[in-house]
Amino acid sequence: MDIVSGPQKSVRGPWFKLVWVIPLAIVLLLAVVLAARWLRDLPAVQSFMTTYPGQSALPASTPVGFPAWVAWQHFLAAFFLLFIFRTGWQLRSATRPPTFWIRNNRGRIRTKNPPIRIGIYLWFHLSIDALWILNGAIFYVLIFVTGQWIRIVPIHWDVFPNAVSVGIQYASLVWPTTDGWSNYNALQLLSYFVTVFLAAPLAILTGVRLAPGLALRLRAFDRVFPLRVARVIHTGVMIWFVAFTIVHVTLVLATGALRNLNHMYAGRDDQSWIGFWIFAASLVVMIVGWIIARPAFLARVASLSGTVRR
Repeated sequence: MDIVSGPQKSVRGPWFKLVWVIPLAIVLLLAVVLAARWLRDLPAVQSFMTTYPGQSALPASTPVGFPAWVAWQHFLAAFFLLFIFRTGWQLRSATRPPTFWIRNNRGRIRTKNPPIRIGIYLWFHLSIDALWILNGAIFYVLIFVTGQWIRIVPIHWDVFPNAVSVGIQYASLVWPTTDGWSNYNALQLLSYFVTVFLAAPLAILTGVRLAPGLALRLRAFDRVFPLRVARVIHTGVMIWFVAFTIVHVTLVLATGALRNLNHMYAGRDDQSWIGFWIFAASLVVMIVGWIIARPAFLARVASLSGTVRR
């Protein structure tokens, strides 16, 4: 019999139970693939997929390809979202921030607009949010000016049965043979529409509702839009963006990486390595930004617009 001088500590941390998620996810994935393969072999489903191959027709005037500004918008959106995810997780962890920021109140009426003390992570979250919103506003203007909006807004009801058809194709691991250079498949179209025109505005609306200072001033809306509801929606939108990003990146790499990366980063429709190297450079920028964005650096930047204290 072993003798110990004190209580034993389990080597199993609080996350140990989550290990079971991995084999469970693998089993569920295999079940989905097998079910989709069985389903698409049924005569009725084959007839359905012939009628709805996966794309809705677009007007003849729809622009083809991607202009250079789309590549820049895509990179900036991804860059800002990376740090929105990071700061969002830091805020959800509820740990005490290393420093706090108070904005300069010079030139303001102190009795009506007093400064608010917020953690450095929340300051960074709100600052990145502002840049993401600015980038999104420019994106909205450009897609409507150039006509690119027609590619991510459903205009025919057949987009829904086509989306079901594409979903079966993806689930069975037999990728759809659509061409995103000229026309997204229906599932892509719907996911982009939800992300751009539903999830993004909801993120902004709920973020404003939860913002320090504004939450107090908007207390009159508590009955119709309580803070707890805004917080749940805001978290749900964050989960949507995370899931969308994971699926988006996975499919980009799995369904023809070189061509897809050329579409997204180089504005060309070929199998060259140009888009890949631009994508690789963008990853380097993100990694460098991730390393630099530490509390000490954030405090220096935040001190330009306010007072930073521990």
